[in-house]
Amino acid sequence: LLRSELGWPITPANIALTNGSQTAFFILFNIFAGQYEHGPNKRVLLPLAPEYIGYADIGIDRDLFLASRPGIDHLDEHIFKYRIDTDALAEFDRAEDIGAICVSRPTNPTGNVLTDVEIDQLSNLARQRGIPLIIDSAYGTPFPNIIFTAATPIWDKGIIVTMSLSKLGLPGLRTGIVIADEDVIHSIAGANAILSLATGSFGPALTEDLIRSGAIMELSRQQIQPFYQNRADDAMQWLAEYMDGVPYRVHKPEGAIFLWLWFPELPIDSETLYQRLKQRRVLVIAGHHFFPGLQDDWRHRYECIRVTYSQDPDTVREGIRIIADEVRRAYTENASSSARKA
Repeated sequence: LLRSELGWPITPANIALTNGSQTAFFILFNIFAGQYEHGPNKRVLLPLAPEYIGYADIGIDRDLFLASRPGIDHLDEHIFKYRIDTDALAEFDRAEDIGAICVSRPTNPTGNVLTDVEIDQLSNLARQRGIPLIIDSAYGTPFPNIIFTAATPIWDKGIIVTMSLSKLGLPGLRTGIVIADEDVIHSIAGANAILSLATGSFGPALTEDLIRSGAIMELSRQQIQPFYQNRADDAMQWLAEYMDGVPYRVHKPEGAIFLWLWFPELPIDSETLYQRLKQRRVLVIAGHHFFPGLQDDWRHRYECIRVTYSQDPDTVREGIRIIADEVRRAYTENASSSARKA
């Protein structure tokens, strides 16, 4: 399928299955980073924080990650987009302890999709250093293709692509897919044998016909992608409706199933906002959890929350209304307190 659809020069020796993509990343990160008997300890570079929360505690050793702040492009009054800050990334250019580079595309939590140019830059950087570029494509191409902008699927020597069946509607089957050089696949197979003895077969058996026929591509393009595109559009419309008068920003939703909301100069931190929303039965994730490896105490990460729009529309709409209500209250209380002090 990948040869015919995408022209990737791969064989079965380039593919491994794992019991979920989280298992795949546990194996990969601990192969390429951590403590070594000879030479410096290695770390994984996350060139565009915020990044996936599931990476944070996956290392056997501590301090497994280095992260770089993004550049921020303001697209209009309320919509922004993260991009790789090449100047910030250059600070790591001479670091000898980087064992791999990893990005998710699209990104959980922000819905950001790295451009083809950015992927090429990272691929070139990894190649120059002789380390792998890992692309987490759990939401991306070629399936389930929850991407709302142009993005070319890429694989080549030195690149590791991970995929999953979860976002096809099969999260409980825990099937991860790794596409990599043969020596990497050999290492994953060995780790699989130790960790799991054998990978679960229900997910692969259930989707085999979809993959052999290529129907999985059509399903992704014609059913899954439009479904989430519509959900994203609805959520953005409700944001504009309920956040009127609130100084909010939202990352441009380019893929995945989340909105990343930023409240500049938020008078309370995002953890306090999370607790207030939880009391009203609205569950979000506070933004500071999504910055593993970031060395400085950047205020921005305490001003953001992740919201999913994957549930039924009425639930999402009511959740956005309550979020707007609580954020408005936080700003209003702060303004009132400042006025009393004045």
